[in-house]
Amino acid sequence: MTTHLSPGRGAVYPGFLDAHVHLALIDPVMLPSGGIARVLDLGGWLPDGPRPSMPDLAYAHQFVTVPGGYPSRADWAEPAWTCAVSGAADAAGAVDLQAAAGASVLKITLNSEAGPVLGGEALLALVGRAHHRGLPVVAHAEGAGEAERAFSAGVDAFAHTPFSERLGDDLVNAMAGRMTWISTLDIHGWGSRTAAFEIASDNLRRFHGSGGRVLYGTDLGNGPLRLGLNLREIVALLGAGLTPDDVLAALCSSAPLGLTVADTRVTFVPGERPRDPGAFADWLVTARALTRPELEELA
Repeated sequence: MTTHLSPGRGAVYPGFLDAHVHLALIDPVMLPSGGIARVLDLGGWLPDGPRPSMPDLAYAHQFVTVPGGYPSRADWAEPAWTCAVSGAADAAGAVDLQAAAGASVLKITLNSEAGPVLGGEALLALVGRAHHRGLPVVAHAEGAGEAERAFSAGVDAFAHTPFSERLGDDLVNAMAGRMTWISTLDIHGWGSRTAAFEIASDNLRRFHGSGGRVLYGTDLGNGPLRLGLNLREIVALLGAGLTPDDVLAALCSSAPLGLTVADTRVTFVPGERPRDPGAFADWLVTARALTRPELEELA
């Protein structure tokens, strides 16, 4: 996974991925200079022409929800960013609409704390149609019981580590057998530890300990987050039991959720990787994403 340049120069990794961003809410051209080479946009964005300075990406297009469901009432979301599904009969059309827009993943919202949520039949129909179209399904699950509902319906990944409630060990173990969780720990307080941060960290520690697959993600666009690698997110992952090598694996996934994300850049971290795990996060956030010609010039 790692290519080392001449002694002391640095290390080269597959392009670091942020698996939860909202490009419509940020200036994405800033991400490569902060170490992010690839992104997964999870709602609200469509390509508007060539932008070679942006990271490589895959995207979900609209948030699929029910009429009045999250985030249709949020002040940060444009009306066109959501696709309302009233029932199971609407599911195929909603999924096909995202696929026609070039989406390679379906984003479903199940936020019972912010409004109505999809019923069981509609949820199953959406997941079934998405899988029929070859699209993995990522869910925003918030509110008591919503994570379990999503898992039972066959959702492939959580956009956020579950944070509304402590999940039971048996459920976490079952989820670890077939799901991917995107981390997004730092959004719970942005460095000021909250109850949601503690719940999410505990859930993630047990999920990872049971062999569950974790992807690095920040929900970039949500709150005061750096445009690039997030030091606090990395520290939180380490605090949840991931080793430095586990964090690198969460950043370097070659096929996140089975998706093909172009890899025109690699990520370069200058200097020697510290042997002290406590210094790892500070070293890692000095990374920048480089095209291969840029890397050749550096070498």
